[in-house]
Amino acid sequence: MPTTVHPKLRVAAVQAAPVFLDLDATIDKTIELMAQAAKQGVQLIAFPETWVPGYPWWVWLDSPAWGMQFVQRYHDNSLVIGSPEFERLQAAARQHRIWLSLGYSEKAAGSLYIAQALIDDQGRTVQTRRKLKPTHVERTVFGEGDGADLHVVETPLGNIGSLCCWEHLQPLSKYAMYAQNEQIHCGAWPSFSLYRGAAYALGHEVNNAASQVYAVEGGCFVIAPCATVSKAMSELMCTDDGKRQMLGVGGGHARIYAPDGSPLGTPLAEDAEGLVIADIDLGMIALAKAAADPSGHYSRPDVTQLLLNKTRRTPVVVQLTPEPEGSAPEPVAA
Repeated sequence: MPTTVHPKLRVAAVQAAPVFLDLDATIDKTIELMAQAAKQGVQLIAFPETWVPGYPWWVWLDSPAWGMQFVQRYHDNSLVIGSPEFERLQAAARQHRIWLSLGYSEKAAGSLYIAQALIDDQGRTVQTRRKLKPTHVERTVFGEGDGADLHVVETPLGNIGSLCCWEHLQPLSKYAMYAQNEQIHCGAWPSFSLYRGAAYALGHEVNNAASQVYAVEGGCFVIAPCATVSKAMSELMCTDDGKRQMLGVGGGHARIYAPDGSPLGTPLAEDAEGLVIADIDLGMIALAKAAADPSGHYSRPDVTQLLLNKTRRTPVVVQLTPEPEGSAPEPVAA
């Protein structure tokens, strides 16, 4: 009887700043980081939340009226699925033979969404998803996803799922992912440099703990990329001392966690750019699940259950009126 072979692979979490509000330049930087990772044997690379074209920090710094100065530029530089820019990323994944988990602002018609895409090493898009509920003032910029966005996909690397930022504080959403036998989780975060000293819940201690707990609860590997705020971003948005105190430069705390919660890879300084790289062995998951499988042997479905509606919402349903029975089609002129 053959022995089961568990996938072993090298993964990377990106810690860097995008070329803020510049779609093409950020894609250039994305491809450069993909190439760097591929040269080091990385098979799956994960990028931060809204890496393209950067996180809209202005929503936390001043009034909506003040922030309108950035809105058109943000829309123009957000990423459209299937666009030439998106195809560049697919081609890069194929060229470098690397799987890509990308965080981006998705533009769909007139609306934006906090989104993630998973592209395989052949350049095929395996999954796209949207954040279910933008957090607090993010709702002035982004729309919502739906239950179809809580999905884990089976791949040759393992079962891969993705969430953004404070989706990791949503117990029911997390449980929905665990129940789909998630093995590798791409948890994307923006920089942890906002409201330092004033809002502990936004800092790296709490949010890295959320990623670490996710790994233990789900019995899975967690890749947690985290962006940084660059000096150029600060100079653009932090136009006075008050704003500079609210949003600091740096804030990068990319991490990778094993199913037992142990940190993997070597962390970078919070203002440094680069990759946190780790070798993972999916065979380790069985050891974690033997102790606690929250949607399996460690669950009590007779006491508590989750209702998951994965129906894709659509604002328009086209309903065609059927032809009356026995009616003949209209003649067509020659």
